[in-house]
Amino acid sequence: MVRTKRLNRVRKVSRSGAYDAAGINTAGTEGDNPNVSVRGGHGVKVEKSLTINRSPEELFRFWRNFENLPRFMKHLEEVRVTGDATSHWVAKGPAGSSVEWDAEVYNEKENELIAWRSLEGSEVDNAGSVHFQAAPGGRGTQVKVVLKYDPPAGLLGSLVAKLFGESPEQQVDEDLRRFKQLMEAGEVSTTEGQTSGRAASAK
Repeated sequence: MVRTKRLNRVRKVSRSGAYDAAGINTAGTEGDNPNVSVRGGHGVKVEKSLTINRSPEELFRFWRNFENLPRFMKHLEEVRVTGDATSHWVAKGPAGSSVEWDAEVYNEKENELIAWRSLEGSEVDNAGSVHFQAAPGGRGTQVKVVLKYDPPAGLLGSLVAKLFGESPEQQVDEDLRRFKQLMEAGEVSTTEGQTSGRAASAK
């Protein structure tokens, strides 16, 4: 009961729109947002956007089922939904290991915004947000993703390199392009010339 009350309180504060999941306020400057797990000026932040020829409603619905994320995010092994606002994440770690954490959705605006953050005790403090905005001229939806990771001291370089490769920006850009393929064509092309499973609506 206490946990539910705390989550509801955070959501109420977050709906003011002062900050996104990575601690970036709506004015575009970085600051310490008390409602996220990664402090301003810490860790690695990546921000990318792409236009996808699908409606905000369709893209929001698919993304909101976090179990769909490993279908186009290469660094994720599994995301398991554990509650209405909570989930368990497993990512590829250094030397063939796995990095795990629990996360919660702390801000959500239907068909516009999903913001999540890791919970206390996670191996890697992290936060993320995805924004859906109708593109001009009926050209689909502009999707903007903001991710931020702050691993424990001494592990920053190795964990981020394993999660994203040498270029975090390039990896997130490729993830977004796979998301575009999945939503527009129903499948993701691979380097082996094979495809993933067909796209399905989030449950």
